Amino acid sequence: METPICPACGCSLVRLGITNQKAVQHNHAGKQYWFCCKGCLELFITDPESCLTETAGLTVCPVCLAEKPVNATVIMDFNGKPVAFCRCPHCLDVFNKDPHYFIARLAWQTDYAGVFGENMGCCGK
Repeated sequence: METPICPACGCSLVRLGITNQKAVQHNHAGKQYWFCCKGCLELFITDPESCLTETAGLTVCPVCLAEKPVNATVIMDFNGKPVAFCRCPHCLDVFNKDPHYFIARLAWQTDYAGVFGENMGCCGK
């Protein structure tokens, strides 16, 4: 399941409560990337290939929003698509209670405010 991950720091933008309208965007090599802040974009611009290598293979658990390497997850099929979970059995149980909500949240389709809530965003903003 695709979810936006900052290619400079590896943070889930959903976990941080950064919507696609608020994310810093940048096109690199014909692909659109979303960043949690301008500082991460600046870091990315200095060495994009290194940043992409470091964050390649990261995925986000739809329940706890933990960023994990795919090889450190449990994969479950949901409607014919693989969904990667952290290894916590609680996340699988919670997901099964309302899977459509968690899939929508992972895809930036809810009003989730993030771990910092409405008043503070990523990087102390």
